[in-house]
Amino acid sequence: MHGEYKVPGGKLVVVDVEAEDGVLRHVRVAGDFFLEPDEALDAVNRALEGAPADTDAAALAARIDAALPEGTVMYGLTSEGVGIAVRRALAHATDWTDYDWQLIHEGPQSPALHMALDEVLTGEVAAGRRPPTLRVWEWGAPAVIIGSFQSLRNEVDAEGAARHGVEVVRRISGGGAMFVEPGNTITYSLSVPGALVQGLSFQDSYAYLDDWVLGALGDMGIRAWYQPLNDIATDQGKIAGAAQKRIVGPDGGPGAVLHHVTMSYDIDADKMLDVLRIGREKLSDKGVKSAKKRVDPLRRQTGLPREAVIERMIDSFRGRYGLARGKVTDEELSRARELARAKFSSPAWTARVP
Repeated sequence: MHGEYKVPGGKLVVVDVEAEDGVLRHVRVAGDFFLEPDEALDAVNRALEGAPADTDAAALAARIDAALPEGTVMYGLTSEGVGIAVRRALAHATDWTDYDWQLIHEGPQSPALHMALDEVLTGEVAAGRRPPTLRVWEWGAPAVIIGSFQSLRNEVDAEGAARHGVEVVRRISGGGAMFVEPGNTITYSLSVPGALVQGLSFQDSYAYLDDWVLGALGDMGIRAWYQPLNDIATDQGKIAGAAQKRIVGPDGGPGAVLHHVTMSYDIDADKMLDVLRIGREKLSDKGVKSAKKRVDPLRRQTGLPREAVIERMIDSFRGRYGLARGKVTDEELSRARELARAKFSSPAWTARVP
């Protein structure tokens, strides 16, 4: 069995392993990481040899740490990263390059239709009728998108939203509220087969699916990192937030994962504060006193037009994994429009947690 894992912000770890009589055998760890001294690699392999095949990544990492020679230095590699690569091998996880990726980047859509497209397209990936898809959104109207489990009244100032003509919709994924305006926000969705994140914990899957965009930002001169559980940050502040939803396959198999990210290109902080109820606890948890300081726009950090930032992100993804331009099919769009009307525009869904 073969497993690969790109350590977030680090290097690729490759593991070849067999499971015999319930334990790990013939373990071989490799990759483009740096490790000193040389004998440390043999120590890693020996630490994993004979481990119970159901050992989780954290326990595998503990075995490795206990076996490493004193003074071992790892660069681009972590013990936990090796453990994750083992788990991915045993789970028969796939890799980004195993797929023919499709790009969807179409004209502005209503907020409700964006919610519906996420559900429909990810369901199609889960059913095997659509290839893994990167969809870049264009917003047709300003909106607040609240998480699946958030209280509508606690998150949104209804009077402020009405005053600014901001539509409120609820998405199918968890996480916090997002304030978006056309031209000020960069949003994208990844609809990926569940096999791509097999062997990863929920938290590790966020870092894994965000890694490509960290590289794209780095190419634009922005040193960004994944900040658990679902933020992308720089030393100037948060620039993006992610959310996920798992969709089971029709046969109960791995299905698909929806991973969507909203990035602040520019932001009207005063309007955001007028529309969102950002509580003191949330601010104190982030270690800041002002909501305006929680988000630092990409426009200021890159100096590039929004369209250029998006194009560079797409080019970065294509360079890593390949990416062919596609579109929402007529059938998918028809289903999404009906879902937008019946579900995502309905008060029953939007206020399902009042």
